[in-house]
Amino acid sequence: MTEPTTELSGKRILLGLTGGIAAYKAAELVRLFGRSGADVQVVMTSAACGFVTPATMQALSGKHVFTDMWDSRVPNNMGHIELARDRDLIVVAPASADFIAKLANGLADDLLSTLCLARRGPLAVAPAMNVEMWSHPATQRNVAQLRADGVAVLGPASGEQACGDTGMGRMLEASELYAEVVSALTPKFLEGRRVLVTAGPTYEPIDTVRGITNQSSGKMGYAVAQAAAQAGARVTLVSGRTALPAPASVERVDVVTAREMYDAVMARVKHTDVFIAVAAVADYHVVDARGQKIKRSTGNLKLELAPNTDILGTVAAGKNAPFCVGFAAETENLRVYAQEKRRKKGIPLLAANLAQEAFGRDDNALTLFDDDGEHVLARAPKTVLARQLLSHIASMLPKSR
Repeated sequence: MTEPTTELSGKRILLGLTGGIAAYKAAELVRLFGRSGADVQVVMTSAACGFVTPATMQALSGKHVFTDMWDSRVPNNMGHIELARDRDLIVVAPASADFIAKLANGLADDLLSTLCLARRGPLAVAPAMNVEMWSHPATQRNVAQLRADGVAVLGPASGEQACGDTGMGRMLEASELYAEVVSALTPKFLEGRRVLVTAGPTYEPIDTVRGITNQSSGKMGYAVAQAAAQAGARVTLVSGRTALPAPASVERVDVVTAREMYDAVMARVKHTDVFIAVAAVADYHVVDARGQKIKRSTGNLKLELAPNTDILGTVAAGKNAPFCVGFAAETENLRVYAQEKRRKKGIPLLAANLAQEAFGRDDNALTLFDDDGEHVLARAPKTVLARQLLSHIASMLPKSR
């Protein structure tokens, strides 16, 4: 059985650990890399071994962990060259203040610092240190030098630290570092494009405590926004109520009702190259929603519903409209209803799926409809489908802008 494609399938990553309490997060990072199909080689400094054992990292990566410059298992004893030669990316997490200083000044006195100096591919570091160490002028000079040298600096974040202080210097969480690595290894086929995405459900009030909504989790829309940002686009996400955190490097605009979503989209669409309408927008709103809670009675309650403005249709029909992509979640007759919706909206591309097989799940299957016919995207994690969808969109965009 063929394994499903994931964000990092086939990617070769070298993960370096230096001395710091945040080294415990690297264990989770290795697990995330491995689950996504990456080949992970771990290299640790002697100081890192005081926080996490090589045995732990070996168990999680499935590969021998290297700590010694003179390890005889490396051909010609040249670990500083051989270990990094086939890697798509080197990530040092945690990167201590001392290690950052070494990199900034070209020092190489152990295996990890030497292979970073001898590398051919890209390098990223995730700083982790006390707030005072991070804010020290020497550290800031060293970080600035790394950025000038083309090294990606991932974080740090602000928060409570192991020493009891609170402030900048906390290493990003494993999930955040994972997303940064995916972004670093994603081709920037949307570089310079401005992408507007809608996601999640809308909520139409009946009174002050009740309303009409749907089962959309927002996961597909958030995955699309994240993938667009990772592909180099400037992304704005107009989101209904969800429990999802905003993807990195994405501007999120929170809305509740369909009217609020319409207003947010129309205020931004003229500055947009691609509009992707993933949100499950309510087709109707309640006329004269009550300003107080409706009290229970024994009789029937009648609600008058009026249609909401068609956001996608309005955008697509506008002057100088962006490239518009619609989503259709159907419960039956997927092909017929999806093709009918695309024609009615007058849009170049529509992605369709069966609602009962997608809402609330982390995976999905999509069928894309355009002028060339149907394009089936097999069931996969929504993050993977989002990248495939955006790659298809990029292939349809005009080359000259």
